[in-house]
Amino acid sequence: MYDREALKQLVRDKALKFGDFTLASGKKAKYYLDCRQITLDAHGARLIGEGMLDLLGDDLPDLVGGMAIGADPITAAILTLAGTRNLALRGVMVRKEAKQHGTGKLVEGPFRAGESIAIVEDVVTTGGSSLLAIERCEAVGLKVVRVLAIIDRLEGGREAFAERGYELTTLFTIRDFEIEA
Repeated sequence: MYDREALKQLVRDKALKFGDFTLASGKKAKYYLDCRQITLDAHGARLIGEGMLDLLGDDLPDLVGGMAIGADPITAAILTLAGTRNLALRGVMVRKEAKQHGTGKLVEGPFRAGESIAIVEDVVTTGGSSLLAIERCEAVGLKVVRVLAIIDRLEGGREAFAERGYELTTLFTIRDFEIEA
């Protein structure tokens, strides 16, 4: 079991900023969650890896991964902790655009068509970047079984996933930080 309160305090101390921001979705916001301040911190990465493994439970997919760059440290944290627990789990990285050299793949990693994957994300607003990751994973034959995120901003992402038949599970919602969407 992960230390939810310790992670919540890290989010408050390091990731949550107030001001005027434009989000990746294009929406304007009075607060911003810079989860890279946590996912790229040793203590934060461990807490996130533990929390995500708790969310996954005993029915592990074959793979975890999501849209580069935000999902990459989350994927790495999950895989590192899974390795310390002798859990068979692999990861992928989904590119925003194909490289112009090498194989030119949009989905990188040790996977085979037909395998199951949980998409991971730091912050969900509208769900747009994870929906693109889902589309790209399905295009190479992966079966998306669920979507996990650190924080749901409660701005339509959960509903966008549900409309397409995917369940979103998160460690927190913005309400956990006394902020209303």
